[in-house]
Amino acid sequence: MTGEHGKAPVKLSLPLEYQQDLFNELRSEDQLVLLARGLGLLRIVINLLHSFDAAGNNLIVIVGADERENGWIGEALAEHAVVSKSSMARGLSQVNTDAMSVGTREKMYSQGGIFSITSRILVVDLLSKLLDPESVTGLVVLHSERIIATSIEAFIIRIYRQMNKRGFLKAFSDNPEPFTTGFAPLASMMRNLFLRKPSLWPRFHVTVAKSLEGRKKAEVIELEVPMTDGMKDIQNAVLECVEVSIGELRKADTGLELDDWTLDSALHRSFDVIIRRQLDPIWHRVSFRTRQIVNDLTVLRSILHALLTYDAVSFNKYLDTILAAHQPPPGSTRQNQSPWLFLDAANTIFETAKRRVYSGKPTEGEPTASSNALPDSLSPTLEEQPKWSLLAEVLEEIEQDNYLNPLPRDDSNGTILIMCSDQGTCRQLREYLQNMHVHPVEEFQEHNEERKPSAMFMMRRKLRNYLDWKKDFARVSASLFAENQKVLDGFTDQRGNTNGYRGKGPPNKRRRIRGGAASAGAGRPINGSLQLAEDKESQVASLMADIQPTVADAMQKDEVAVDSLDDMENYFELYDMNDLLVIHPYDGDMDEHVLEEVRPRYVIMYEPDAAFIRRVEVYRSSHEDRNVRVYFMYYGGSVEEQRYLSAVRKEKDAFTRLIKEKGNMALTLTLDGAAPTDPQEQFLRTVNTRIAGGGRLAATAEPPRVVVDVREFRSSLPSLLHGRSMVVVPCMLTVGDYVLTPTICIERKSVRDLISSFKNGRLFNQAETMLQHYKHPMLLIEFDQNKSFTLDPFADHSFEKSIKSADDSRDLQSKIVLLTIAFPRLKIIWSSSPYQTAEIFAELKNKQDEPDPVKAVQIGLGMGEDPYEQQSFNTTPQDMLRAVPGVTAKNMMRLILEVGDLKEVSNLEEDQLDEMVGKEAGRQVYRFFNRSVFDE
Repeated sequence: MTGEHGKAPVKLSLPLEYQQDLFNELRSEDQLVLLARGLGLLRIVINLLHSFDAAGNNLIVIVGADERENGWIGEALAEHAVVSKSSMARGLSQVNTDAMSVGTREKMYSQGGIFSITSRILVVDLLSKLLDPESVTGLVVLHSERIIATSIEAFIIRIYRQMNKRGFLKAFSDNPEPFTTGFAPLASMMRNLFLRKPSLWPRFHVTVAKSLEGRKKAEVIELEVPMTDGMKDIQNAVLECVEVSIGELRKADTGLELDDWTLDSALHRSFDVIIRRQLDPIWHRVSFRTRQIVNDLTVLRSILHALLTYDAVSFNKYLDTILAAHQPPPGSTRQNQSPWLFLDAANTIFETAKRRVYSGKPTEGEPTASSNALPDSLSPTLEEQPKWSLLAEVLEEIEQDNYLNPLPRDDSNGTILIMCSDQGTCRQLREYLQNMHVHPVEEFQEHNEERKPSAMFMMRRKLRNYLDWKKDFARVSASLFAENQKVLDGFTDQRGNTNGYRGKGPPNKRRRIRGGAASAGAGRPINGSLQLAEDKESQVASLMADIQPTVADAMQKDEVAVDSLDDMENYFELYDMNDLLVIHPYDGDMDEHVLEEVRPRYVIMYEPDAAFIRRVEVYRSSHEDRNVRVYFMYYGGSVEEQRYLSAVRKEKDAFTRLIKEKGNMALTLTLDGAAPTDPQEQFLRTVNTRIAGGGRLAATAEPPRVVVDVREFRSSLPSLLHGRSMVVVPCMLTVGDYVLTPTICIERKSVRDLISSFKNGRLFNQAETMLQHYKHPMLLIEFDQNKSFTLDPFADHSFEKSIKSADDSRDLQSKIVLLTIAFPRLKIIWSSSPYQTAEIFAELKNKQDEPDPVKAVQIGLGMGEDPYEQQSFNTTPQDMLRAVPGVTAKNMMRLILEVGDLKEVSNLEEDQLDEMVGKEAGRQVYRFFNRSVFDE
C-alpha cells in the first residue's frame, strides 16, 4: 500500500485474503469487528496502526489494551517501522501510571503518535482538556465485549464523539458470546460504541475458510487417550455430585430461569460465575444452603480440572486441603457442612484418589479380605497419568522420524513445541521429561531389553514431599485448633457451662469415615462434621521406608527454583533450535507470537484448545515454506473433550445469532452522543419550575457543574452524571469526593468501602474535615445495582455465627448510628444504584449555585501544599498497612516514604523499624510479620 501525501510505500504483513479484505474495510469506514478466536485479531490491529503511524502527524489512542498486548504492539510497530523504512513513524507510547506528571503527558500529546492510555487517566485528561478530543485522529477500542453502558470506556467514547465528529473509531473483539445475552445485545453494544456497522468474521466465513483451507494444510494427528479406571470412577462421582447440587438449586425456588442449569452447562468454564451473577440481586433472600451449594459447584468443577491435570499425589493432596477447608471451626455446634460431602459419590472420590497413591500391603499368612480395615503396612501405588506415556511415545516417534525420514530443508526449525493449559502443567511435564528414564527400583530384566519411560522417580519424590507436608499440615491444624479452643474456653467461662446434647446429630444418622480405615473415635463430633480417617503412624513409617531415595535417586539433581547464575560466563551458550523442546502454556494472542518466534516443525497439543488450532492454521497458511505436524491429545469420554466440543459449539451458535440479528437490526441515527443543540430546548432544560413558596424563576444557559475527585473515576457515577448533561470537572480533592454546590460536599462509599473505612477509622476523619469546611456535608452509601439493597441478610437468621461478639460496636449498623451521634450535622443518603445517585445529585443541585473548582481543590490544604503530592501512592496498600498493629496515621507516612512496598516492610529488621516508627510500634510491626503459625 502507498502512504498518503506521496510517502514511501507502507509494507504490511497480511498474507491471507480475509486479512486483506478486513484491513481494507477498516481503512474505509468505522465499524465493530467481531473475529473468531485464533484468527489473528492483534495482527490486523497492528497493521492498521502501522498504516496510520507511518503517515505521521496522527494522534491515535488505544483503549482497553492490557500490559502484554501493549508490549507486543510496541514491539511489532517498531519492527514494521524498520521494514517499511518509515521515518515518520513514532511507535507506541504508554501512559499507564499516575506518577507521570501532568506536564509530561501534555508534552507527549502535543507531539502526536500512538498512545495506549489506561481508561482512568484518559477520561480525566479528556475532561480536563489536557488531551483535546478534537486533536485526536482516531480511537481504537480493544476487548469491546467488556464495554457496557456504565463502563468507563463507554464514557470515554461518548466524550470523544461529542467533541470530535471527524475522527475515526474502530472497535475489536474476538469473543462473540457476550454479544448474544439479553435483548438485542448487538444493537445495544453498537449504541454504546457509537457505531453503525458490525463486521462479523466467523471461522465458517467463506473468505476465511478459503484462506485457511485453500493452501497446504498442517498435518494433524488426533490421539484419543483412554482414562484409567480410577480416573473414570472419580469423574463419574464428581459429575454425580454436580448433578445432585444442581438439583438442590432447582428445589430452592429462587424464582429464576433454570433451563440453562444443566449438567452439560456445568462443564462450561464460567457456569458458576453465571449462576452467582443471576443470584446476586436476590442474594440477601437466598438461604444459607443455596449459597453453600453455589460455592460447592466451584469446588467440584475445580476437582474435575485437577483430576485431568494434576498427578495422583498432587490430586490427593488437593482433596486433603478441600476436606480441611470444609471442616467447621472448632467448637461450632452448627451442622453446616457442604451437602455433597455426605454423598456416596464423595466417598468414592476420596477413596479412589487415595488408592491411586498408595494401598494396603497384605502381610504373609493373613487373608486379604479378612476385614475392612487397612493393613498394618502400606505400599505405594503411584498411578501415572495416561498422557505421560503417550507423550514419551510421540517424542520417540518424532526422533525416529527425523532419523529415518529427514525432511527437506525448509524455513522451519526442528523445534518441538508442547502446549499446555497452565504453568503448573508445564512444570509437571518438564519434570517428567527430565526424569522419565531414571528407574529408582532395580528390576530383573534382560540386558538387551530397553526400559520404557516411567514417572516412578518423580512420583516417589512427590510422595515423600506429600508425607512430610501432611505432618506439617497436622501441626499447623493442631496449633490453630488449640488457639481457637482458648478463645472458646474463655467465651464459655463468661456464659457458663452450656455443654449438652443440643448440638449433636440425631442418633439414627449413620457415620461416614473418609479413608476406608476403621472408625477412630467414639462417635461423631458434636458439630456433625466429617472426620478424615488418618493413617496410622506405623503405616506411614512403612510407606516411607518403601520410598526412601535409592542410589539412582541420589545421582539426580535437586529441583532448582532460583539459579544464581554465578558461573554463567563458563556455561553460557545459545540453544540449537533443531534440538530444542519448548513447553509453553496457552496464552491467547501471545501464542501467535510464540509460533512466529520458535517456528516449530512439530506441535504437541497436550490439552485441546480450539483457538490454538486456528492459530496453527493461520501460521501454516501464512508460510508455505514451513511444514508443521500437530499431535492433538485429549482424554476420550472425559470432561476435557466435552468442554472443548461445547466451546466450539457455543461460539458457532453465537455467530449464527449475531448474523441473524445483524440482518434485522434497526439503524441507530444519533451517533454523535451530543445533547440537544436547540437554544430554546437548552433554555427550557435549565429553567427551574419549582417556584412555589416564594421561589424565584432561575434560568441559565450554563449547564450544571459537578466537581469530582479524580480517584472517583473508577466508579460509573461520573459517567452517569455526564450522561445527564452535567459538566464533570475532575480535580484532586482533599475533602470529599463530589462537590455539588459551594455548600454541599458528598463522600461516596460503596458497602465494601464503608466497612473498610470504619475498620481503619478513616471515615471519622473524613466526616470531621467535611464538617469544618462545608455547611451541608453528606455521606452517600451506594449499593451495586445488580446486588441486594440491604445491609442485613434477613433470610439467614437460622445460620448465624455460633459466637457473636458482645461488643455491638462491631456491627455495621451500630457504627453508622454512632457516626450520626458523633456528627449530628452529617446527612446520610442511601442509594440503591449509581442511576439513583445521579437522580439524587440532580435534585440536590436544583436551584443552587454552581461550585468553584479552584476553591474546592484548595479546601483542606495547608500553606504551600500540593494537591497532587499524594497522587502517586496506591490507596489499597495503604489500607492494608493501616491494619497492621503498631501502624498509626502519624508513622504510616514515614513508612510509605522510606519503604517501597509491603513486601519490604515485612522483611525489615526490628532495629530498622525502631528508627522509623519508634521502639514499641516497631516491636509490634516486627512481631506481626514474623510470628510463626506453628507457635501456640
